[in-house]
Amino acid sequence: MMQIVRAILLFAAVACSCPFAEAQDLATREGEQRLAFESLPNLPDDIGVAGPIVGLHADSLIVAGGANFAAADNPELWDLPKKYHRNVHVLDRIGSGGNVSFQWNEQSVGELSHEVAYSSVVSTSMGVLSLGGEDATGPTNRAILLTLAATKDGGRRIVENDRGVPDLPMPCTAGGAAIVGDFVYLVAGKVQDADGQRAASRMVWRLNLSQLKRDANTDVNSQSNRWQQVASWPDDGPRRMFAQVTVQHDGFGDRLYVLGGRRFVDGSDTSDLRNLQACSDCWSFDPAKFDAGVDPWKRLADSPKPLTAGTAVPYGPAYIIVPGAATMEILHQVVDSGTEMRDFNHPGFPRTTYAYHTVTDTWFDMGDNEGTQVTTPAIRWGDDIFLVSGEIRPRVRTNKVWRIKVKESKRSFGAINMAVVIAYLLAMVGVGAWFTFRNQSTDDYFRGGKQIPWWAAGCSIFATMLSSITYMAVPAKAFAQDWVYAVGNLLILAVAPIAIYVALPFFRRIDATSAYEYLEKRFNRTVRLIGSGSFSLFHIFRMGVVLALAALALASITPLTPAQCVLVMGALSIIYCTLGGVEAVIWTDTIQTFVLIGGAILCLYFAIQGSDPGSFSAASEAGKFHMVNIDFGPASFTTMAIWVVVIGGFGQNLASYTADQAVVQRYMTTSDEKMAAKSIWLNGWMAIPAAALFFGMGTAFWMFYRSNPEKLDPTIASDRIMPLFISQELPIGLAGLVVAGIFAAAQSTVSTSMNSGATTIVTDFLRPLSICKSERSYLWLARIVTLVMGVFGTAAGLLFVDPDIKSLFDQFIGILGMFLGVLAGLFALGATTRNANGPGSLVGAFISIAFMIAIVFAANDKQLFGLDFRSVFDSVGMEIYKVSGYLYAFIGIAICYVVGLIASYVLPGQDKDLDGLVLLRSRK
Repeated sequence: MMQIVRAILLFAAVACSCPFAEAQDLATREGEQRLAFESLPNLPDDIGVAGPIVGLHADSLIVAGGANFAAADNPELWDLPKKYHRNVHVLDRIGSGGNVSFQWNEQSVGELSHEVAYSSVVSTSMGVLSLGGEDATGPTNRAILLTLAATKDGGRRIVENDRGVPDLPMPCTAGGAAIVGDFVYLVAGKVQDADGQRAASRMVWRLNLSQLKRDANTDVNSQSNRWQQVASWPDDGPRRMFAQVTVQHDGFGDRLYVLGGRRFVDGSDTSDLRNLQACSDCWSFDPAKFDAGVDPWKRLADSPKPLTAGTAVPYGPAYIIVPGAATMEILHQVVDSGTEMRDFNHPGFPRTTYAYHTVTDTWFDMGDNEGTQVTTPAIRWGDDIFLVSGEIRPRVRTNKVWRIKVKESKRSFGAINMAVVIAYLLAMVGVGAWFTFRNQSTDDYFRGGKQIPWWAAGCSIFATMLSSITYMAVPAKAFAQDWVYAVGNLLILAVAPIAIYVALPFFRRIDATSAYEYLEKRFNRTVRLIGSGSFSLFHIFRMGVVLALAALALASITPLTPAQCVLVMGALSIIYCTLGGVEAVIWTDTIQTFVLIGGAILCLYFAIQGSDPGSFSAASEAGKFHMVNIDFGPASFTTMAIWVVVIGGFGQNLASYTADQAVVQRYMTTSDEKMAAKSIWLNGWMAIPAAALFFGMGTAFWMFYRSNPEKLDPTIASDRIMPLFISQELPIGLAGLVVAGIFAAAQSTVSTSMNSGATTIVTDFLRPLSICKSERSYLWLARIVTLVMGVFGTAAGLLFVDPDIKSLFDQFIGILGMFLGVLAGLFALGATTRNANGPGSLVGAFISIAFMIAIVFAANDKQLFGLDFRSVFDSVGMEIYKVSGYLYAFIGIAICYVVGLIASYVLPGQDKDLDGLVLLRSRK
């Protein structure tokens, strides 16, 4: 409770302390410094090395091998041969939180079995993988896995090849590697053929790491474990070495990225440096397309300057940072002037750091480095980038080690904006207080005395189904991908007749307060309790996702942390919902409908206004308006193919409008069935233009940030693209209105979940136990249960505020399928067949729940009570865990229905009078 009070007080203090004048953006313009550099203890090598192995294992940084010449001040530097090394150094992280320090381990951990430099390096869960490279004799095809193993005396030692990694098909050096899914991909760089000829190549190989992970004694000669050559990039992509290679998400999935590099002109004299060209062309590789036999390569926007011998580091959900690279401009100037490199006073490599955004396909300048170090792998460790040793001028090494932090771009919200938000929040609390004295019974508290106007009930359904999941996650999804999810929104019109002519009459006929009263009348009390309990659990999770989305938005534009934002929103929702009941919820929803639609229109307008004239055409060419994936192949169930969207969207809407108490409860608040039907149609027709608005807003954000890539912030996830735009681009005052819309979207759903959850708990669990003696006592009990639901939902929100979750929209889709799909299956089973009975429906529900849990855990490669569901599915040849989460609700419905119906024929059930409870007429 003290945390909630402190959060609310801090929220209010922000309004008083913020300046009225609009603050300037921090680090949001092209070329401004967005990086903070911290110098760490130097590498324990007086000279430093280029091309070292740098990777993470056992929460330590391993630095091994590399090559150098001599001290930088040695006048004979250009006459000395390159020296290759086998030394191993380990950097340890000491402490945690804000008290972290780094130090080199002074104990000897051994050394490599051979000298190596310029290998392709990637960190895996098994250890640091070094592929190829070179020594004094030339390129090598060795592949080694480095791990840190504990010794008997409490120290550590370096271990090689403890998993039997197979060697490469041919010697190669100056390449790059990254892991995509189960495979490590190697862009070969310079290869040496059987005749000893060395040249830059287009070759790309991959190795399935899953076999190495599962079997420590893998046969390196087994067919499943050999390197596989994959499609080289098209002919207009030249051969290259020293390219920047990494993996990153592009909104649809993880891709391999190959950026820049350098090469000698084909057939030219490699001793003449004038023939050495740096590349600026960039490419991405889609493994799914390669596996499907489709061209996997895509040409990307060229880098601002040719980039070579640097390193690319994935950052956040969609950014690639290149903290240092050579452009070769100086080399060409020296060659053109006729000066020898050894006689040229080289100033050092360019200091500019570039970032690439995979979603908008744009580059921007992040500012200058403290000093560029090339030919060394930079690595992401925690939230920071680490750059160890490397080359600072031709032949000159450094032993410097940098810890690089990416600054968050944040603008002061301002007192006017904050005043708008606070005024809105107080108004919502006032609505709750107003309706406090109108509630005289639980019928008033839970059903509004059946006196709610149909249009208000329709707006309430719309606002409830909208929530912050739509308000922010749908534009974020459209920003990162396209409009394929929009088709699912249209399915509400297909479900509306079912809700009106099938579900609504059932609920009105039995005068239900809880939707799950139907399950008891149709089956038995146990089925009712399972349905009600599943619903309540689902809405606790739903509140968590909704609060988390809004909290991440608010935290990005105020001094509050995400956790404090969850506490503020949860506390205020608890106050007005607990006081006013469903009337307060419905009327605040109605107000919130206009607030959030108005906010969305403002965002759409300003995003389009700030975009370049050709942005619409660019968005169209990039497929941002794409809505239909025509794919009926065997693997289409893992994608957003049109049949997946249609079936999945139908399942989700069917579950929401027939089995979700939050919606069904609105059916019972109007005066009669006709008015309830009008509210359903109103919600359905409002949802269509709203879908176009919110998907259009996401596309407009893409157009805006493609036009203004320097305004992107690498520290934010895609789910926070809307608050980024609000905080930096909307005029003062209007930003406060849109943020109020975010609150509106979140609170409309949270308050509904609290009230509907309390309705089911009181009606289905507590009232049948007759624990209260009067209706007045039940009213107070309803308020207490509402408060408890709010507390649990707020606690779930604290668990979900994880910035590493790539898409909370996808998380919500999975949660909806796990719970509501099963409930909809029970309702469909009861309403469409007279043969289903209580025991059979229970079997169907339990099997469906167990199967959905198994799919979710297998899809995330997680174990439950030591059981590896993915291995279980694989052992029987089923890969259903790869199914799109959009189908979860439909799968839950189908399994519950089919299994429940079959089980009903096997298990005996109690005879019931089913007239009025099923669609089929009695056979009397």
